[in-house]
Amino acid sequence: MLAPFATVFSLAAHRCIRTLTTLQTDHVVPQLYTHVHRRACSSLSTPRITTHYTIHPRDKDPRWQDIEMERFADEADVVIVGGGPAGLSAAIRLKQLANQHQKELRVCLVEKASQLGAHTLSGACLEPSALTELFPDWKERGAPLNTPVTDDVFSIFTEKHRIPVPILPGLPMRNHGNYIVRLGNLVRWLGEQAEELGVELYPGYAASEVLFHEDRSVKGIATNDVGIAKDGSPKDVFERGMELHAKVTLFGEGCHGHLAKQLYKQFNLRENCEPQTYAIGLKELWVIDEKKWRPGRAEHSVGWPLDRHTYGGSFLYHLNEGEPMVALGFVVGLDYSNPYLSPFKEFQRWKHHPFVESTLEGGQRIAYGARALNEGGFQSIPKLTFPGGLLIGCSPGFMNVPKIKGTHTAMKSGILAAEALFPKVTAENLDSETAGLHVPEYSDNLKTSSVWKELRSVRNIRPSFHNPLGLYGGMVYTGIFYWILRGKEPWTLKHCGIDANQLKPAKDCTPIEYPKPDGKISFDLLSSVALSGTNHEGDQPPHLTLKDDSVPVARNLAIYDGPEQRFCPAGVYEYVPVETGDGMRLQINAQNCVHCKTCDIKDPSQNINWVVPEGGGGPAYNGM
Repeated sequence: MLAPFATVFSLAAHRCIRTLTTLQTDHVVPQLYTHVHRRACSSLSTPRITTHYTIHPRDKDPRWQDIEMERFADEADVVIVGGGPAGLSAAIRLKQLANQHQKELRVCLVEKASQLGAHTLSGACLEPSALTELFPDWKERGAPLNTPVTDDVFSIFTEKHRIPVPILPGLPMRNHGNYIVRLGNLVRWLGEQAEELGVELYPGYAASEVLFHEDRSVKGIATNDVGIAKDGSPKDVFERGMELHAKVTLFGEGCHGHLAKQLYKQFNLRENCEPQTYAIGLKELWVIDEKKWRPGRAEHSVGWPLDRHTYGGSFLYHLNEGEPMVALGFVVGLDYSNPYLSPFKEFQRWKHHPFVESTLEGGQRIAYGARALNEGGFQSIPKLTFPGGLLIGCSPGFMNVPKIKGTHTAMKSGILAAEALFPKVTAENLDSETAGLHVPEYSDNLKTSSVWKELRSVRNIRPSFHNPLGLYGGMVYTGIFYWILRGKEPWTLKHCGIDANQLKPAKDCTPIEYPKPDGKISFDLLSSVALSGTNHEGDQPPHLTLKDDSVPVARNLAIYDGPEQRFCPAGVYEYVPVETGDGMRLQINAQNCVHCKTCDIKDPSQNINWVVPEGGGGPAYNGM
């Protein structure tokens, strides 16, 4: 299915049908700052960091004056952005319905990773309900669900000890009937099923722009341009992206999607919901001593090394994949307040807990990765439909936080979206008030579905953490109100606001002294990133863009001691001395980026805007 699309791209310069009108804004001039930093930074000219065209428009750049900027456009019935569980479930269900009703339906799915599953990272303990709905015969089809949960363990950690907590029937952490999976492998398998049904899959093409009709309804998407040099100039091999137009476009980009952010503003989709709140999840795969291997065992913990006012926890899953393998990870809520906290180093420290270290001793780490995840739940679900488009999956945020599960709800949202739009998109007498189809039935169906009921029942568990007792108060709330009332309490608790606003100034916080990694159980950051397979074309503008290049030093470093160099799990951001030796500057190592989006979320200045790099770049996870 890739050949026609690749051919279209190669002919783009010769088969153009319309011109892109770029945003008309003034060229940004590097600013001066005269802030006296407590580390004795002096008045300096701000070094230029950002060269991306979203900040420095090409129509203001003389280097682009004679470059052909028209794009070829192609038409589909439905375009899906994102080849994760939600996007693939929607594509599969659409083609199932089309085949069932003998309808012609062109469904195109674009995915920024070089292959399906390469950017997928999750725990993952899968509730198979949505998969069974898609494919009742998934076992016979060879779905990679090889490890049913046989044993649940939940603990509160102190520094040296473990307090076991019973998992009573009905509590969210009970995993009876679930499967421990490598989600990237499941995504690849779903891609195979989708392609067999006739879905057109285009991995390696990043959707960089939302396109609109004249009436401002969504028209489709444009894929990113390629062949731009690091300084923002066109290379000899520059090639324009392509437009994909559709009757309706589904946005399933995953947590904190680049295009979804634009749609929230364009259609005011967050008008009647709370701000989303997030966490960062870090994960490793290990091959361990077979004597310590317990296939089907799912272990979770809260407590040490985090204090009671920092939300987070861990998982350690024993896989049954033909070798003694475990998946382990650590989750930290991004509403933490201490700018000195490093989620990566907390993860490495957690592995030295006696209960964890005893499992890992003598083993070998084989993979590493990280990803942000939505934690806002029911209160933070935005409006999901708008003229020409729908939001599905982890993009709007359907994760059940206390369960630490969102795959089944993401897949179900994709199924519901497909079932709502299919009758409209295949209607012979298409009747729509806008050029792009509006499908409000999707939201209506979601609100009567298992997804809505499930998320509403646990809506108060995450925000209950914000109390004087922190973790322990939240656990008491869960034990009393959720276990007894099953979420039927007549109130809904609120979150604390956006995560970026929760950091305190560095002067009000105590630095955290982390132990040095031992190279056996704990490791340094760069050797960890090397295990993620991350790679980007080096000669391209950094896709971690800054709205103002002066802000990192003048504000983030001055007030918060540069928290981006600690909350990034890939070593993308570091403060280094300027060449003159007078002051500091921010260096962005964009080639290290694992596409977790944490920087875009947690930056206290909200100055970082994550945009897509050239398609195919990023991590190369193998079944994470």
